Amino acid sequence: MLKQVFLAAIAALFISFGAFAADKINLNTASAEQLQVLSGVGPATAAAIIEHRESHGQFKSVDELKDVKGIGDKKLQNLSEKVTVTAE
Repeated sequence: MLKQVFLAAIAALFISFGAFAADKINLNTASAEQLQVLSGVGPATAAAIIEHRESHGQFKSVDELKDVKGIGDKKLQNLSEKVTVTAE
């Protein structure tokens, strides 16, 4: 019985994580903590994204991430399917 409850709890975690992972993160509204959920984005990159957003205004396209210090073509390619840009 305990084993079944444990397996059900593990399955629920995987299902809920999958639903969360399917949601794209909005570059114009995300906090540093939300950005750090993305693979390859640590505290420094998250801070750079937010600093760019605050000093240049909202992102108009995901490709504008290339203008952020520390984000090149490879990182942009990895992030492009996981982020979105919509008005605040």
